[in-house]
Amino acid sequence: MGTSAGDHAIGGMAWKHVTGLEPGHAGDEIEPETHAMTIEMVFLDIGGVLYDDTVYARAWHRALRDAGARFTDAEFDEEYTQARTAQSGSFRRRLIARFLPDGDLRELEALAARYWHYPPSALYDDALPCLGELQGRYRLGVIANQPGEVRAAMQRDGLEPFFEVWGVSDDLGVGKPDPALFELAMKAADVAPEAGVMVGDRLDYDIRPAKQVGLTAIWMLRGEAPDDPTPEQLAETDGAVRSLAELPAELERLSST
Repeated sequence: MGTSAGDHAIGGMAWKHVTGLEPGHAGDEIEPETHAMTIEMVFLDIGGVLYDDTVYARAWHRALRDAGARFTDAEFDEEYTQARTAQSGSFRRRLIARFLPDGDLRELEALAARYWHYPPSALYDDALPCLGELQGRYRLGVIANQPGEVRAAMQRDGLEPFFEVWGVSDDLGVGKPDPALFELAMKAADVAPEAGVMVGDRLDYDIRPAKQVGLTAIWMLRGEAPDDPTPEQLAETDGAVRSLAELPAELERLSST
């Protein structure tokens, strides 16, 4: 997910070159900036990219209810949607401020952790086929705000062998959007920023900090991405995809244009 460590529901897309949208849709005429590059390393977020992020949202829904917050499902979903639209800071802090203003962040994080687990059904159908296609063409790593236990779920689901670098917040003691997490992952990979790509579903937690440290950034428009990203939001990225099925072609575009 993909977030104060782990902030992590499914996005649409406004770029014509990847959506085939008919004229008249917002962002139809916007094309991404292109630049040729040699890609050595591809880092992926976990929630929203490899796994369905609604698991995370439901965990916080239950944690807030356990702590005494009173809200309807519709109210929670509306606030979560607004957070996805804004792409401007910790979802968990926003939810606490709205539904339990006196709540303690650490206590609520501990409550949410009880429910924040990825069942096999949360794995996106396009994850394994995409990783299989990328393997051998690029080195792969993760940069994610996740509990350390996420690696066990990825091992269970057959994802772990694809990755050689693990930039997981709970393991390293630093989380997105701190650029230090990206720098630690690049150091572990021994890769220069200009040879690396970050794929994540958050503009504020993935795209901006990745670009800050020199990585190329591809926005995955599902998970915690907005349903209808604005042209201004899209202009901050180097590329965007709606699914992992589109990622190999997008990486090839970046390498050849």
